[in-house]
Amino acid sequence: MDAAMVTAIAALVGAPLAAAAAMYGSRQSGRAQREGGVIGGYNSLTDQLQEERGDLRQQVQDLRRELAAERSAKAALEAECSLLRAQLAALGGGP
Repeated sequence: MDAAMVTAIAALVGAPLAAAAAMYGSRQSGRAQREGGVIGGYNSLTDQLQEERGDLRQQVQDLRRELAAERSAKAALEAECSLLRAQLAALGGGP
């Protein structure tokens, strides 16, 4: 076997191995890009959900304050009604 024959055999064996390595490398980089996209999307969705949750917590707090104010106003009106009924009864009127 001369040097040209060894070089030709090495090229015939080496080319498919190099092609297989290139395909494997591109598959790995493609998978890494897909996984990176998925993780980025997951992080974006998580951030969005946390913002929405914060907004909803604020809305719940606002509604609770509003409900407390309405209950306080209702109690004041009921007290006023009781006072007016007592005055009406004292003046001889009917309920």
